[in-house]
Amino acid sequence: MSQSVRILGVDPGLRNTGWGIIDLDGPRLSWVAHGVIKPKTTLPMSERLSYIIRELNIVIDTHKPDESGIEETFVNKNPKSTLLLGQARGAAMAGLSMAGLTVAEFAATKVKQCVVGTGAADKDQVAFMIKRLLPKAEAMTADAADALAIAITTANHRNVRSFRKSA
Repeated sequence: MSQSVRILGVDPGLRNTGWGIIDLDGPRLSWVAHGVIKPKTTLPMSERLSYIIRELNIVIDTHKPDESGIEETFVNKNPKSTLLLGQARGAAMAGLSMAGLTVAEFAATKVKQCVVGTGAADKDQVAFMIKRLLPKAEAMTADAADALAIAITTANHRNVRSFRKSA
């Protein structure tokens, strides 16, 4: 018998930070919850980052995940946008770590490849596959679908990470 593991996936962003939670029980994945954290864009940067951490803490306190995964920051054409996204990602990672969760990191192409089969998949393809893999997940935004995809990728790479730590 295997023990169920609850995984929180996070798709960081300053405007929309998607989150999704799944349970992994042996080879079975099941949807638990998903949502989007939306700090007011009129707030100062420090308050937006604090808001992301506070809201993630509420998700963590409510759903009690065992592990987490987050998308790596991709280098954008606009360096300022990349830096801002990195700040949101840093805040989310700090919040996850401060809650005692391990944080696995995945490139966007790895997440797409894991869920869709190709690293060049678009957001619609990711959302389509999430609906097939987690049929109980309804009314998803693209950010929440991406977060669930990150949770699935985290689940699929658990043994690889465990092996690397023990080697």
